[in-house]
Amino acid sequence: MTDQASLPLHPTARAQHVLSLLAAEIGDKISTNLSVCEAHSHGEALEIANMPVGVVFAESTQDVSATLALCHHHRVPVVAFGAGTSVEGHVTPPDGAISLDLSRMTEVMAVNSSDLDCRVQAGVTRQALNAFLRDTGLFFPVDPGGEATLGGMCATRASGTAAVRYGTIKENVLGLTVVMANGEVIQTGGRVRKSSTGYDLTSLFIGSEGTLGIITEIQLRLHGQPEQLSAAVCQFENLEDAVNTAVEIIQMGIPIARVELLDDVQMQACIRYSNLDNYQPLTTLFFEFAGSPEAVKEQITVTEALARDNNGLAFTWADTADERATLWKARHNAYWAVKALHPGQRLISTDCIVPISQLTTLITGVKDDILASGLYAAILGHVGDGNFHTLIVTEETEAGRQQALALDRKIVARALALGGSSSGEHGVGLGKLEFLAAEHGEGALSVMRALKATLDPRNILNPGKLLPVGPVFKG
Repeated sequence: MTDQASLPLHPTARAQHVLSLLAAEIGDKISTNLSVCEAHSHGEALEIANMPVGVVFAESTQDVSATLALCHHHRVPVVAFGAGTSVEGHVTPPDGAISLDLSRMTEVMAVNSSDLDCRVQAGVTRQALNAFLRDTGLFFPVDPGGEATLGGMCATRASGTAAVRYGTIKENVLGLTVVMANGEVIQTGGRVRKSSTGYDLTSLFIGSEGTLGIITEIQLRLHGQPEQLSAAVCQFENLEDAVNTAVEIIQMGIPIARVELLDDVQMQACIRYSNLDNYQPLTTLFFEFAGSPEAVKEQITVTEALARDNNGLAFTWADTADERATLWKARHNAYWAVKALHPGQRLISTDCIVPISQLTTLITGVKDDILASGLYAAILGHVGDGNFHTLIVTEETEAGRQQALALDRKIVARALALGGSSSGEHGVGLGKLEFLAAEHGEGALSVMRALKATLDPRNILNPGKLLPVGPVFKG
């Protein structure tokens, strides 16, 4: 390897040097094509872009290891890239960086049906995994929407519509293969459902946003397909009534599979975009019930009674697979539904989460903030676990951006004041950095920085993300 004293001084030149060395090791898996680099310059929603010097398309853990070893030696930043669906600027490269694309790592390596687990490479999407599992009677339940890769879902601690029943990605990962900053490969966890040995390194890397190591393989928990699935829609003339219904469902311990909220603004956009012609532009709850026929019937009876007590209108049922798919596709396309109504304008997606008992207070307060701001903004979310999103539309100007961020700050401040978090599933990236000190305190942040400094001493792994600059814990 090149002596440190002879390294090119300019970041771009260093990255170009690394790419030339990598070409000899991994062949034609490298691109500096302008359109390829542009596609890797940003994710979704948070429209902050910066071009990488080049893109490495890894096809194995060995490719990732070779890339990181060279980047570590030559002090070149690396940003892992999956499907590019992150919404807080996680995949935006700094200057002089290489984008490490894992989307070609698509092998389902093992399925252990009798143990309800499997092992996959990081580029496998949840849709591809469930298609692979279709004939086994098993499925993977974590569903954040979109074509997210499982590696990216681990890196951002993804959640989604089914988390209220099955938990987040964190609860469904048994172990990982991780490539460290210097190219070393480690294994965390295993295949057992619990262990009381050693530090919980698996949980450390889940949600670390590619700042501590790059995940290349995942050991996942699988679940049996429920005997029966039923979906329903209930509309409300009052936002507070709808949120109260969702809260009471959870407080009563009803094991509902999904409960999703779309306010009147979001529902109007979805009706138009997804052709939901049978519904009114009112605040709406989407429900899904799963289990044995007797259990589903009991869940439905109690849920209908709760909705009726909260002034819900009549339930509309979607019992066939196609009808259910139409509903959940409309829910997953909510972002695009709002964007389609406002071509040429900026759309910022934000989220926060509070204890379930505080959800009604938070959402109704946020609705007041939206009305006071004069902005077009839609509310939707996974209200079964206290998490919701706001889609804020502004003019494509710096003034418009600042207006949206001002509303975002009000929303987060409300959540933190109620004992919540600035993000329930989007993660930090660049977009939520300013809220970390208020949420965690400087002491906890200094310990996080100490972990980062120990595992990535040259700060090459997704630098500038997740942790605001500040003092490091010294002990």
